[in-house]
This record gives sequence, C-alpha cells and structure tokens, in this order.
Amino acid sequence: MRDVLDEVMRRYDAGESVAIGTVVATFSSAPRAAGASMLVSVDGTVTGSVSGGCVEGAVYELGREVLDTDKPVLQRYGVSDDDAFAVGLTCGGIIDIFVERLDRESFPALAELAESVRAEVPVALVTIVAHPDPERLGKRLVVWPDRTAGGTGSARIDAAIVDDARGLLAGGRSGTVGYGTDGERRGEGMSVFVSSFEPPPRMLVFGAIDFAAAMARMGSYLGYRVTVCDARPVFATTSRFPGAHEVVVDWPHRYLTAELAAGRVDERTVVTVLTHDPKFDVPVLEVALRSKLGYVGAMGSRRTHDDRMARLREAGLTEDELCGLASPIGLDLGARTPEETAVSIAAEIISLRWGGHGQRLTALSGRIHG
Repeated sequence: MRDVLDEVMRRYDAGESVAIGTVVATFSSAPRAAGASMLVSVDGTVTGSVSGGCVEGAVYELGREVLDTDKPVLQRYGVSDDDAFAVGLTCGGIIDIFVERLDRESFPALAELAESVRAEVPVALVTIVAHPDPERLGKRLVVWPDRTAGGTGSARIDAAIVDDARGLLAGGRSGTVGYGTDGERRGEGMSVFVSSFEPPPRMLVFGAIDFAAAMARMGSYLGYRVTVCDARPVFATTSRFPGAHEVVVDWPHRYLTAELAAGRVDERTVVTVLTHDPKFDVPVLEVALRSKLGYVGAMGSRRTHDDRMARLREAGLTEDELCGLASPIGLDLGARTPEETAVSIAAEIISLRWGGHGQRLTALSGRIHG
C-alpha cells in the first residue's frame, strides 16, 4: 500500500471510501512483487498498479464491485486461466490479488498506521485474505514492534499472527502466512497477508564528486534514503546534490562509525566509496568491511584497487573481510558518464541483492524471475 498511501489518506481524510487491490502472492514471472497496490475511488479514478498493465482492467472492475457490495475478494490470475489471457496476463506468472474496501468506519487504525509510515516507524498491516468464514475475511491487525491496534475478532488468531508479523517486519519482508481457521500453527484454511512498512534502506555515498551526484539521484530513484558525506565543506553542499536526502560534512569513517553506533544502518544499507583518495576511502572501508552491510563498493582504477587492497591488508583486514568489497565498483556496461556509471553501480547492487548474473536475458533461457 505504500505506493498509493498518500492518495488513500487524501480520500480517507475526506470521508470517502476506496477499493484497494493488493498483490498478496506471486508465482513464477509475476510482473509486480507482493505488496504492490492499486486504488479505485468512488469517482472511478485509479492510482497505482498491480501488474504493470496486465490485469488492471479486471482489478478495476473488481474494485467497483467491492465498493458496491463491501465484500472483499481474493482473485488469482495465471497464464493457465482463460480469464488471464482475457485480461492480458501472458507473462507466464501467477498473481493473487486481494481487493477490499477502506474507509474510516471499516479501518479506524489506518490514520495511525499512515502516521507511522510517514515518520519511518516500523509497522506491519496484517489482513485475513482467505478464510471459510466470510465474516473473518478482510479483518485487520496493525502491528508495531511494541504494540498492536485493531484485531481479527479472535484472540487466538491475533496471538498467532503477531509474532510472525513482527518477524517479517524485522526482516523488512511482506508475504502471506497460512494457519488453521482459528490460528493453529499446523493447519489449513486461513491465509493472512503481512504488509511490512519498514523504513527505507539507506545508501551512504562517500565522496562529493560528480559521480556522487548521479549516484544520489539513482539511489533515490531505487527507493533508498541517500546520504552524501564528505569532509570538505566547499564540495559537500546541498545545492550540488539535490538528489540526496541529506548532505553531511564529516570524515567518512567517523560518520559511518557514529551511524553504526546509533543503530541507523543495517544489513540493507548500501555504501559506495567514490573518493578514490586513500586518506578518505581506506579508513571508511576499514569500518564498512568489518560491519554487516548490504553492499560495500569502491570506485577506482585497477591500480587504485591494488593499492587500496594492500593498504587494507596492512590495516589488518582479513581475506574474508576483503571479499565483501566490490572493487572496482559496478558491472561492465561500458559506462563512461557519471549517469552511466551510476546505472552500472545500481545494476551490481540489484544483481547481488537478487542473485542475478548481469547477463543479457536474450542469451539466457528459463525463468526470468527466480
């Protein structure tokens, strides 16, 4: 729901009802990930997407129906279904979409959830998307690390799903979990979708150079909260890096050490060291490579790389720690400009995150998405 939350709240605050379709499960080459949402308003306006255009028309009709009946619907679209071809889902994937009505009466805790999302407070929305009892279908529970709001109408179900929801939230993951109809761990009949609204991952760009400006724009585009850091105040200015969420004047290693101590970076955090100056990059890489981060990359030529590795070994880093360094940074795309180089770095980050190999899809066979 994150992608349509602003529009949902605008309608919600105005006292309007909306229908929202959410991808709650995907199989094979599904066009959108679980959690993607599409809003249908009473006036017929559509916001968001659940399939990149494949099934939007069908979901729109379901949304209009749900607005009229106030009865939530779980609908599957797959390549083997005649209906799937009719609505255009020919990519070979399967998606489950849950369509429900949202308004002040049916979801009073939505305002508090939205406030937490905007304040970057971790919160999860749990919705029953499959249950033999139609009265249970669509019941919701909002889960924070330390409290809950709302409920499914069953204390046993609530108790079962809270722990699982917090586990998914801690890992920044959304997904469907199955239970027995009254929350039994080993049972069938009930499915709940956990939508995690964890704070966005961070990208720390060290080095206030032209490549950093392009990297900041790319990081923001990919959904990272981007910080550009450099010890030189004449270069580290907000006017030079409009794509960054913040620009910090500090020594890179000192800033990263402080952020680690404060718990503001985690295993999703991306670090790109673009200074290719040993007095800046070696100290910050010492800190980064000894920490559990999502990605650590450093820019520089082959000669710079060899010198950097030698300095890091002299500083006491082990070979296992050095294996965590992406250097020279990025994939071989033939990039020349700062913007092309940012694409190359982003491609490497995405590839490592999802297990891709950076090859041309036209040269491969088999499934596109793992």
